[in-house]
Amino acid sequence: MALPVKDQIKYWGIAMAVFLVVLWALGDVILPFVLGGAIAYLLDPVADRLQRAGLSRVLAVSIITLVAALVFILLILLVIPTLVKQTTALINTAPALFERLQAGLTARFPDLIEPESTIRQQLQAIGETIQARGGELINGVLSSAMGLVNIIVLLVIVPVVAFYLLLDWDNMIAKIDSLLPRDHVATVRHLGSEIDRTLASFIRGQGTVCLILGTYYALGLMLAGLNFGLIVGFIAGLITFIPYVGALVGGALALGLALFQFWGAVELADGDTVTYATNWLRIGIVGAIFALGQFLEGNVLTPKLVGSSVGLHPVWLIFALSVFGSLFGFVGMLVAVPVAAVIGVLIRYGLGQYRDSLLYQGQSKGR
Repeated sequence: MALPVKDQIKYWGIAMAVFLVVLWALGDVILPFVLGGAIAYLLDPVADRLQRAGLSRVLAVSIITLVAALVFILLILLVIPTLVKQTTALINTAPALFERLQAGLTARFPDLIEPESTIRQQLQAIGETIQARGGELINGVLSSAMGLVNIIVLLVIVPVVAFYLLLDWDNMIAKIDSLLPRDHVATVRHLGSEIDRTLASFIRGQGTVCLILGTYYALGLMLAGLNFGLIVGFIAGLITFIPYVGALVGGALALGLALFQFWGAVELADGDTVTYATNWLRIGIVGAIFALGQFLEGNVLTPKLVGSSVGLHPVWLIFALSVFGSLFGFVGMLVAVPVAAVIGVLIRYGLGQYRDSLLYQGQSKGR
């Protein structure tokens, strides 16, 4: 005899509450395991495909691990040092960039910005704030959970966890399936497949889109001669999973830096006359790079790699990231998207059940 619905809701509610309490209590302790599990989930289709090609699971996982290690070493040697260097340089040069903006505005609009005007003082304060906050951020990262020792621990534990989870992934799924309540096994399997489809479409697909666009933006901006092009491309690619936000934030940052770099970059002195030469072509190229990237994202990459039936609204993603990030820190931000996907699937299932119920259809259902 099945448990009453009220008892089932009570027990599942208690399980969810325990999960949230454990997530909040453990915090950064479970970070390596969350990252390892995420990596194993992302790479499981690759391992399955290699198995279908005739390789054993152990050999398939070993090949994936070797390739991932080589890629990681290349990133460490080629990309990450430059990325850190550009980030630090951008933070340190922010006041100088704002001073240059002040000088340009003062030269072109002398009546608008006086030496002691409020606008000038605000621009200077913004630059100093960015530098101060940026320095605090870097110091906080180096002295907190992302300190050197913890980074080394992550570099050691995460690959090990990912390797063993990927090796036993199919066995774990089969074990979990065997523990499902028998009265609801069909429903839970259906919801599980919907959740997996949503996560696969969004995380795997959108992750690929972020990687492609981030690489495109970084290379394009660097070839265009924009200072800090790598860090701008990294930022734009990182937040591309929120539609339009990545292009808008990255485009605004890139165009702002382009104006600082190419607006009045050359001064030609003719007696007492100083002429500011603005390289509008370079500025236009930077804008065109992001316009083309937005076109490719909306018309080629997202339809092909993500699809249109994922069902994760940008506002819902921002809300989930904000709530879980504030409650559970960095680990909360990592689990925010999967949890948002799960909740979205459950809400859609609940709405479907509601539309089929007497509460929605009323007496017309029986006619």
